[in-house]
Amino acid sequence: MTSGILGTGTSALLAYQRALSTVSHNVANAATPGYTRQRVELQARPGASAMLSIGQGVDVKQLTRLADGLVFARQNDSAGELGRLDQLSQLASRVDGLMSDSATSLVDPWSSFFNAAKGVVADPTSNPARSQLLASADQLATRFRSVDGQLAKMDDDVDRSMTSKIADANRLASEIADLNRNIISAGGNVSSDLLDARDQRVRDLSKLVGAQTVIQDDGAMNVFTTGGQPLVLGVRASSLATTQDPYRPDRLQLALQTPTGAMRLPEGTVSGELGGLLEFRSRILDPMRAELGRMAAAFAQSANAIQNAGIDYNGNPGANLFTLAPPQVAANAGNTGSGGLSASIDDVGALTGQNLILRFDGSNWSAQRADTGEAVAMTGTGTAADPFKVGGMAIVASPGAAAGDRFLVSPTDGAAGSLQVAIRDPAGIATAAPLTSSADPANLGDAKVASSAITDAAQFAGFTGATLDFIDATHYTIDGNGPYTYVPGSAIAGNGWSLTLSGTPAAGDSFTLGRTGPRSSDNANARQLAALDTRGVLDGGTTALTTGVTRLASRAGGEASHAQLSLQAQQAIDDQVNAERESLSGVNLDEEAADMLRYQQAYQAAAQVIATADTLFQTLLSVVRR
Repeated sequence: MTSGILGTGTSALLAYQRALSTVSHNVANAATPGYTRQRVELQARPGASAMLSIGQGVDVKQLTRLADGLVFARQNDSAGELGRLDQLSQLASRVDGLMSDSATSLVDPWSSFFNAAKGVVADPTSNPARSQLLASADQLATRFRSVDGQLAKMDDDVDRSMTSKIADANRLASEIADLNRNIISAGGNVSSDLLDARDQRVRDLSKLVGAQTVIQDDGAMNVFTTGGQPLVLGVRASSLATTQDPYRPDRLQLALQTPTGAMRLPEGTVSGELGGLLEFRSRILDPMRAELGRMAAAFAQSANAIQNAGIDYNGNPGANLFTLAPPQVAANAGNTGSGGLSASIDDVGALTGQNLILRFDGSNWSAQRADTGEAVAMTGTGTAADPFKVGGMAIVASPGAAAGDRFLVSPTDGAAGSLQVAIRDPAGIATAAPLTSSADPANLGDAKVASSAITDAAQFAGFTGATLDFIDATHYTIDGNGPYTYVPGSAIAGNGWSLTLSGTPAAGDSFTLGRTGPRSSDNANARQLAALDTRGVLDGGTTALTTGVTRLASRAGGEASHAQLSLQAQQAIDDQVNAERESLSGVNLDEEAADMLRYQQAYQAAAQVIATADTLFQTLLSVVRR
């Protein structure tokens, strides 16, 4: 009997000692990230006697790790999405700050330029007013270059951050593979803390790249990206890497290291912080930089067209006010031919800013959007006389391209960074219309010359004057040449010049045209420049430049706001998932304190059972001694 009591008490003592040790371990790790609460499961020892089955004490059945695989998977998904949105929100907010802050945005220098242009309209012969216009033009060009430079720096930051996060992801994948090896070796006696260490690294990895997991029969955990690429297979870890963009060697792309080399991974194959970086670059940064370049190109081209149409203070045809780099063309690194492409802006109204891939199949060229792969209509044959016309550009292909050769054409990417003021002499501002006109007093119609422009500076150089005579309301001659058909509202073209009329001419009406001389106080061309901000230039002539600049800033703000709201929503989801995990796996100190007190009392009671058994045994010994 005493041996039964002693055995029962000893089993209880050992069982509650282990229970107390487990509670102590839980308390000690209450603040340890990723720690999963453990619990001792007890079971009764069955009695051995068939006649009277009296229990023989208690055993520790197992040490239970209070974890839920479904919650773990949800945590990984949430961590990946939270990491992605966090990166996206931070970087989008940087772009928004750049575009909206008065110290860095285009708003102030944009307004200053057009205010200065209005000052020239008010006094076209004023040298200070002209100088102020040039100074404002230089400030605006500098701001365009500054904003583009900041966006380019963000692009470099994405590359550096991507390299750093890839290194962290590879380290975590290697550690998970090592933990898998230890878990496989431990077999059924694997430590709960070892599993916690692996789960924590998986969560950290998920925050970086997004992760999906599969448990093998031997206990190892396989880890894949959200796109299905293996990061950890049993005890082997794959390595993420970077590879050069085939069109832009200065830009890095995400890749997976394989035995045959680095294999490029599409953007959607990863989530987490790394996915957020790639998404920011493709969805926000690149379009924003291209749109900024489109604004710069449309503004510069339109201002130059106005400048070229007028006469400067010295009586010469106006020269370009701004210089701008042509669209960028980059050959794919895998091209085998010797041919190339050259591009120029052909139609500002049709300029989209979308990067295009031009591909040669051995006989024909085709175009598609670089971001979506969608086919884009293209006209022309690609020769200098008949260039390809696509996306507002004229593209000339030089001979020598091989089948499969590809070229990336960026219409406006980086264009803002090349904007410069071309003239420095205030007298070079073309404020005057090129033609003077006088109507014959005997004219019967009410037509008047409304505006004039230079269409070819070389031809206009020899212009000294001309006479415009109307045979009837729809036909005219120039210096006796013609007759030419007149369509009301359309331009009348001469040798290097054109003009438009207001009103309706009558048969016999005549106009004498002359060339505007030096030091003219005419401001007709200056008025065109001052009104450029409200003129429909973009999107086929339907959108004003100021509207485009405003929409650029609004777009940056919209992206930042959307990313922030999405982040807040995901944070709430993540908090809910973590709370669900904590309710099951987290250490509740109050509950542990209650368990410790309960196990302590049980331990003391078991010790008392052993003491009682000892007393009984000593009594038995004393009886035997007698």
